[in-house]
Amino acid sequence: MKQVHQFKNNGYNIVLDVCSGSVHVVDDLVYDLIPLYQQVAEGQKDKTSAVEELLKAYPQETEESILEAWEAVQALEESGKLFAEDKYQNAVIDFKARKTVVKALCLNVSHDCNLACKYCFAGQGEYHGDRALMSVEVGKAALDFLIANSGNRRNLEVDFFGGEPLMNFDVVKELVAYGRQREKETGKNFRFTLTTNGILLNDDVIDFANKELKNVVLSIDGRKLVNDAMRPTRNGKGSYDVILPKYKEFQQKRKGEYYIRGTFTHHNLDFAEDVKSLMDEGFNVISMEPVVAPPEEDYAITEADVPVLKEQYDILAKELVDRALAGHPVTFFHFMIDLTGGPCVYKRLSGCGSGTEYLAVTPWGDLYPCHQFVGNEDFKLGDVWKGIQRTEIVDEFKQNNVYAKDKCKECFARFFCSGGCAANAYQFHGKILEAYDIGCELERKRVECALMMKAALADTVTSATPRKKTGSLYSDEACDELCEETCDETGNEKDA
Repeated sequence: MKQVHQFKNNGYNIVLDVCSGSVHVVDDLVYDLIPLYQQVAEGQKDKTSAVEELLKAYPQETEESILEAWEAVQALEESGKLFAEDKYQNAVIDFKARKTVVKALCLNVSHDCNLACKYCFAGQGEYHGDRALMSVEVGKAALDFLIANSGNRRNLEVDFFGGEPLMNFDVVKELVAYGRQREKETGKNFRFTLTTNGILLNDDVIDFANKELKNVVLSIDGRKLVNDAMRPTRNGKGSYDVILPKYKEFQQKRKGEYYIRGTFTHHNLDFAEDVKSLMDEGFNVISMEPVVAPPEEDYAITEADVPVLKEQYDILAKELVDRALAGHPVTFFHFMIDLTGGPCVYKRLSGCGSGTEYLAVTPWGDLYPCHQFVGNEDFKLGDVWKGIQRTEIVDEFKQNNVYAKDKCKECFARFFCSGGCAANAYQFHGKILEAYDIGCELERKRVECALMMKAALADTVTSATPRKKTGSLYSDEACDELCEETCDETGNEKDA
């Protein structure tokens, strides 16, 4: 199936050839010419009438200039950069069927929390069950399970999660030390990360993070009023004044990656202002996620909110362009798109790896497909001692790819979102091979904003037509080269 997606954003006319990954920034004439070109190719219109239609719309143009633009579009098609065929469907099914290894664990070291966030999917830390802290013994068994099930993969990811993991900081430190010991014994390499609400952040934690943690995610929702309304302490007081100074100190001392991570809800649809407030406080790596909540909750995002949120993404994208041009670039997670590399095409299409390559571990050592399924016994896979026992669940997650979902098959954003979150799909539709509709709408807008920003900022876009510019996001050839370099015959990374 050939597919072209055209849109206008912030003064740019952008054409995305979905299946080749080519991105074209064009003038008004070429923007209007492309759909006419497609109609001619499909026999719905003849070329002469199409050219006449364009001459009427653009009286300043000549027939010669229009034919020149027509030939430029034809050259892009012939080079495989426009109206490319989708040749990935069968390949991604084979890719998903390959024998996989476990490469990442989310260690829920604390099913307890010192905040009472109103939207918490984990029921304020307890995952709708008992409060508990992971023991060192369970944590060590989890790391041993990861090593034993990681195949040839050298780099392994472990995220300390909760609840609030710093409520169990001593165990976190012991597990990192154990991981470093096991590295020497096995040749593996652990990349440890931690997600925290910041209440217990102090100099000891910062020093430890700088020495041992690849990334740290710091949770805050933006403006004080917004944050404190949704992220109060257990006694009902706001958390903003406690955590903001800690985060600013952390950012100043940080030697390594970090993320400021927030959530917006129905109560702050102007979330671009929250991102701006964080940027104004000096943070330059930010994620702001839409809440995913049952529709009966007063803070849930509704269908009626979507147009407002799309406008906010446009506002934010323009603000980020302006700041970058002024010499103050900020990385916004949902606008990150790599024009020169990025993940293998097949990985783009096959999902995040939950239930197969990525698993969550409870304080008791139980295994689940990801942290959002924890507590749902229907998705309990096994435990860190006996391993995965319910292989039928793993097989179901292996089927999770964009071509297994009717809503994804023809979506222009399918190469970017990988079909969305399985947990969100299950929450709203009762099955993982579905798609969360509001999330899809917002993702499509985020992709458009990200491409606009590339058009405005990226030097990687090179001259391709006499009318404007073009660049490539992914290609089958580049994917083949990448896979040959980094993956073994099963499609798993050799040393990545």
